[in-house]
Amino acid sequence: CMEIIDRKDNPLLNRVEMRFVWNHEGKATPTRKEMVEAAAKSEPNAKRELTYIKDVRTVFGKGRTEGIALIYSSAESASMEPDYVSARHKDLFVESPSDSGESTE
Repeated sequence: CMEIIDRKDNPLLNRVEMRFVWNHEGKATPTRKEMVEAAAKSEPNAKRELTYIKDVRTVFGKGRTEGIALIYSSAESASMEPDYVSARHKDLFVESPSDSGESTE
């Protein structure tokens, strides 16, 4: 399960920045999708499509993953993320038919 180590509001960039640790002793490393969902659940009113996971490091043999979650409050502020990061995260939820009725590309 994800444990938030540090949480910082960044009003200038219109986002919340969180450092996290995920202990998964004896289990597989969590997927990016699992990390996005856990980070979005930890912040009230956060949307998973505006949540980005970066700088993920898994310590070999320890069952511990560390990373940074960036949770933007609007799609406009999230647009500052590089295209390759946005594309990587957009693909996570394409198959989900339960999205808010929007069509997927």
